[in-house]
Formats: sequence, structure tokens, C-alpha cells
Amino acid sequence: MFRKTECPVTREEFLTQAQGLPITIGAQNLLAQVKEFSTGSFGWHHGDKLTVKVGDKSVKVQVGLTITVIGSKDAPAKSEPAKDAA
Repeated sequence: MFRKTECPVTREEFLTQAQGLPITIGAQNLLAQVKEFSTGSFGWHHGDKLTVKVGDKSVKVQVGLTITVIGSKDAPAKSEPAKDAA
């Protein structure tokens, strides 16, 4: 049985510190935006309509890109306060 991957950042850290993620599709540079998904996970998202070349013709495409941080659905909201050593 595989161990569940833990997210190394809290939800608060991600949402306050993450920045847009540059992506390239064909020759077009885009920016995926930081997003908290309705599922409770977080990551980046980009949706757009683009034109790309196929041979000598241009075709319209629809892009739906979701980049999810693994384990983010179970990430704590905030950092836990440090426990005092007894």
C-alpha cells in the first residue's frame, strides 16, 4: 500500500506566496493563475481559446489546464503553532 503524499505547504502559505505560473503552448506564452479549487485542492489554472498552426493552416483550440498540488486537499489551513519542549 502506498503512503499518502503530504503537501509541504499550508493552504495559507500557498495562497499568499504562490505566484502565477508561466506556461508555453506552441509559441504562445501564458500565465496560469493561482487557484483554490471547489474540491478543496489548490494549484494553478488557465483557460483560454488560442490559435495554433497545423502545417500551413491555423486552427482554433480551447485550453483548460489545471495543475494541482498533490496532497493539497488535505493541507492544513494554517501552520500549527510550535509545541514547547517539556
